[in-house]
Amino acid sequence: MPDAKPAPAQALSAPQKALLKLGLTRDIDLALHLPLRYEDETRLVRLSDARDGQTVQVEGTVTHQEITLRPRRQLLVTLDDGSDTCTLRFFSFYPSHQKALAVGARVRVRGEVRGGFMGRTMMHPAFHAAGGELPDALTPVYPTSAQLPQAYLRKVVASGLARADLSETIPPELLGSLQRVVHGTWTLRDALRYLHHPGPDVSLDALEDRSHPAWQRLKAEELLAQQLSQLTAKRERDALRAPVLRTAPGGLHEQLFAVLPFALTGAQRRVGEEIARDLARPVPMHRLLQGDVGSGKTVVAALAAAIAIDSGWQCALMAPTEILAEQHFAKLIGWLEPLLAPLGQRVAWLTGSQKKKQRTEMLALIASGEAALVVGTHAVIQDQVVFQNLALAIIDEQHRFGVAQRLALRSKMGPVAVSDPERRGTGFAGPQALPLEGRSGDAQRASDGGEPHLLMMTATPIPRTLAMSYYADLDVSTIDELPPGRTPIVTKVVSDQRRHEVIERIRAQVAQGRQVYWVCPLIEESEALDLSNATATHAELSDALSGTVVGLLHSRMPVAEKKAVMSLFTSGHMGVLVSTTVIEVGVDVPNASLMVIEHAERFGLSQLHQLRGRVGRGAAASACVLLYTPPEGGRLGETARERLKAMAGTSDGFEIARRDLEIRGPGEFLGARQSGAAMLRFADLATDGHLLDWARQAATQMLAQHPTAAEKHIARWLGSKAEYLKA
Repeated sequence: MPDAKPAPAQALSAPQKALLKLGLTRDIDLALHLPLRYEDETRLVRLSDARDGQTVQVEGTVTHQEITLRPRRQLLVTLDDGSDTCTLRFFSFYPSHQKALAVGARVRVRGEVRGGFMGRTMMHPAFHAAGGELPDALTPVYPTSAQLPQAYLRKVVASGLARADLSETIPPELLGSLQRVVHGTWTLRDALRYLHHPGPDVSLDALEDRSHPAWQRLKAEELLAQQLSQLTAKRERDALRAPVLRTAPGGLHEQLFAVLPFALTGAQRRVGEEIARDLARPVPMHRLLQGDVGSGKTVVAALAAAIAIDSGWQCALMAPTEILAEQHFAKLIGWLEPLLAPLGQRVAWLTGSQKKKQRTEMLALIASGEAALVVGTHAVIQDQVVFQNLALAIIDEQHRFGVAQRLALRSKMGPVAVSDPERRGTGFAGPQALPLEGRSGDAQRASDGGEPHLLMMTATPIPRTLAMSYYADLDVSTIDELPPGRTPIVTKVVSDQRRHEVIERIRAQVAQGRQVYWVCPLIEESEALDLSNATATHAELSDALSGTVVGLLHSRMPVAEKKAVMSLFTSGHMGVLVSTTVIEVGVDVPNASLMVIEHAERFGLSQLHQLRGRVGRGAAASACVLLYTPPEGGRLGETARERLKAMAGTSDGFEIARRDLEIRGPGEFLGARQSGAAMLRFADLATDGHLLDWARQAATQMLAQHPTAAEKHIARWLGSKAEYLKA
């Protein structure tokens, strides 16, 4: 498939459409489409020499063929290679199979030999006519889809590999250090040719665990492309202009400090100062604020918003769910609305479920600039939302949003002038009057409207290797201490067979005036089943805890009903809340001291940690019970056991994140940075730290001294995926 203009979709064959779906559109894409595993068709083995369970290739004569109907319809073929016989068994077969495997035919067969009471068998082996030369290299087996047969894929990959430009992009002065790191003088061309067609004497283990020097060369190149693209994205952003936002003496920022009902921790003060320094620069901030569950990120966000409003600009805060957005809204209104009212300003609220009248009113407030702070869900980035002068975008639980959504929020900084600059507190007339260094007169206006500052927040801490690779283009601030008064949470892993004991524990907690969460899993594929489980659990607990108000909360409920249930729980009128994972982030009820997570084995590690963080927010001793149900007659899978063990072993979010990365790998951990495509296909951050260190140093040098080669390297490896790094 050459690098030509693609044909119209209707003109493509099924295999070509499948190639397109796999992203194999360029010769270099085909060259980089590496085998999952290999089959050894370079030698023939005598049946008498084959070990039980060994996959072998044999050549022999068909001596018998029959179709039997019991225990199910199947084709049975007896093959004799002169040393022994073997039965070939096919449950799925066609007339062409019967013809090719007719009695007397000489065939070459490859499959796994199994011994048994009825003699040796092979299930569904590959076969073709005997004779012909044996290949001199292992046969690659590629990742594929149903419409893409291996034979077709091998052919197009081979032609793509032959045509692809595999010339060296790494400058000579960096090759020496690379060769020391990968232990060999492999070029990209040599490495790819070898990995597509390795010789029969190679160590399959070294190929499959990707420790072979050819693999190392490829992984180093991939990491270099990632580092180059992130550095480029960062430099492009540093060339943009953003409003200079400074605190005003006696302004909103200082007033907010004065009215907060608690003292900030040292970590909150430190990250607040880091953000304030960023906002005071004329380049867009691009900062990730990470802090464990309950570490106090919202107040840091409020202080950043106060700086933007002090400078006469608007701020938007976007959260992934209405419950979380409402939580932020309630806190921010409590802190900021009394301070904004004397200035004639407000905090606006925007979600998809709003009534038309309220929504129209909010849109007008945002467009006029009267709404200095806008809090909401995805509704904030819809087309009809027009900000007068957005200068700061804050995204909470940033991993929940896709790249397109984050870019859409950044694009909301429209070139609309402020009608009354005096009232807005600065001499700027909005983004169009943004000074750009090195320009004069009317040219000193940002014709493109500039860029807002971007602050992303997450309660899923980023392990160091991830921060160095996937987030190399971000400045990272870390809140690494919890506010005083937070109680440690005891975590217990309990089998569902002891469910009655857990219910007794709930009864005791409620009797002491405490509140309890009971969380049921919600998995999209089985949503109806999971909702019925939640409903059944709600009925069970209502019966067992007579006299206690037991509520039910799930994603299919109308918004008004959800709000009513949450209000009863937050106010303390409801003792137990049975919920699907809609309460995962942001819900803050200090009186809740017990969390029960049903089917805990179904949850991801960071999700379990997020849920656990809903308790321990007050002074009462708190506990989290992980209720697991082993499969019938079996035991939990290794991954589930590892997750539950990690949860019981530590409450440190950074340690949880490190173990989560080990268990799931970076693509799943990050949602592949929410792009829908894994950004590292070959390198493994758990084992390739030495290659990442080389790539980081090489990328800086290469961009400075060889920008053309750097551009070519990024294009080769990432193509259009480099765009994802801009968010």
